[in-house]
Amino acid sequence: MASSFEKVKTYLYELGYQIQSEDTEEEIVVINDESNGISNMILDCEEDILIIEQFIMKNQKDNTHFHKRLLQMNRDFVHGAFVLDDSEERIIYRDTLQLKNLDLNELEASIKSLGLLLAEHANEILDFAN
Repeated sequence: MASSFEKVKTYLYELGYQIQSEDTEEEIVVINDESNGISNMILDCEEDILIIEQFIMKNQKDNTHFHKRLLQMNRDFVHGAFVLDDSEERIIYRDTLQLKNLDLNELEASIKSLGLLLAEHANEILDFAN
C-alpha cells in the first residue's frame, strides 16, 4: 500500500502540478501554478493530516482595516483561510485535510480555493501587498 506522501504526490501529478521540490524524509512537496496564483505552495504530510500553506504577504501589524478585510475575505474561501504565522510577520493561506480518506477531488478543491479567492480579490490583495 502506498504511503500518504506517495498518494499526495500521485494526486498532484494527476492534477497537472509540477513538483518544484520535495523532501521525502519530512514528506513535504512544493508546487507552483503561477497562472492560478500558486507560488511555492507547501504540502506537508504530518501523521494523519495534510497541511497546505502558501505565503501571501507580510503582515501589517497595526492596520485594523487590513485585518478586518482578511477576515471578511475568509468568508469567501471554499476551503482554507488566511492566517497569521507564529512569528506574526506573515499572512499565509492554510488548509488541513485528513490523509486517511483524502481523495483527488478534495485535494484539487483545496488548492484551487486559493486561486479562486485571489482572482476575486486580486486588486485589493495587491494593494495591501504593496
